[in-house]
Amino acid sequence: MKQSEEKCYIEISTPMLFNYDECLLFLARSNHEILHTIQNKILYKLLNIHNEFILCKISYSGQKIQVHFPLKTPSQTAVVQVIAYIRGWFDLDRNLTPFYKMAQKDKILQQLVKKYDGLRIIGIPDLFEALVWAIIGQQINLTFAYTLKKRFVEHFGEHVTYEGKTYWLFPTCEKIASLNIEDLRALQFTVRKSEYIIAIAQAMASGELTKEKLLKEEDSANIKKILMAIRGIGAWTADYVLMKCFHNPTSFPIADVGLHNALKVQLALDRKPTIDELKEFEVLWQGWQAYATFYLWRSLYDNV
Repeated sequence: MKQSEEKCYIEISTPMLFNYDECLLFLARSNHEILHTIQNKILYKLLNIHNEFILCKISYSGQKIQVHFPLKTPSQTAVVQVIAYIRGWFDLDRNLTPFYKMAQKDKILQQLVKKYDGLRIIGIPDLFEALVWAIIGQQINLTFAYTLKKRFVEHFGEHVTYEGKTYWLFPTCEKIASLNIEDLRALQFTVRKSEYIIAIAQAMASGELTKEKLLKEEDSANIKKILMAIRGIGAWTADYVLMKCFHNPTSFPIADVGLHNALKVQLALDRKPTIDELKEFEVLWQGWQAYATFYLWRSLYDNV
């Protein structure tokens, strides 16, 4: 850690293929986002590291991410966890060179990698958050999904206040495990989504389901199989979580509506692509299906 006027800060070196501004654009895609805020290209994120609340003030300069801690100086142990979280959040340990080489030969991706050069998959390192967010988003539009998440966080999450602004943590599985269905129904969650989320919270609170256990699986297909055995988690949800939480570059949410809409635009079709056509693209993008999907998702925000 380095000392500064704001008590201390850390620097995290980034790869050559990293574009902080592009990542910020993706993070800023919804005005209803509650788990981070962006002010003048400074990203604020509250983390809970072993019950230590740490507000991170994140900026970028000289190919390094700088993280200041405006509330208090975190312990050395916590700093290590903060670095790990941010590296995972921005997928900084991924070598994107093979993806770019593949994409430059692909009729769809070649323009996207030029346009969004350095964009990385913005992950959701916490498994409970990733699962709940994926379930919230099932069969509803993105705007309403963000509205539900905001209500969920404000009702059951913890927060800190700094310089008149409130920063929120995603609710813990232990907190949600103690709820009943009516607690979520009051926020306009459906009965089924309420059941799914509470059951997952209980499984995680008991230790039956953990990210650490799933990471021990050598084959991502096994992780997907385990996830899909959980009520409420279908193929799309499992693939989304594999992409966003486990950094699996081969994950391909083939039924994703956003993916279909983006391909429709990129291919100038008067219809959405068929599943057979998507399977052909999956073969072409072998090894990098998740990144191809993410860049296509990014393209949708150019048309809003």
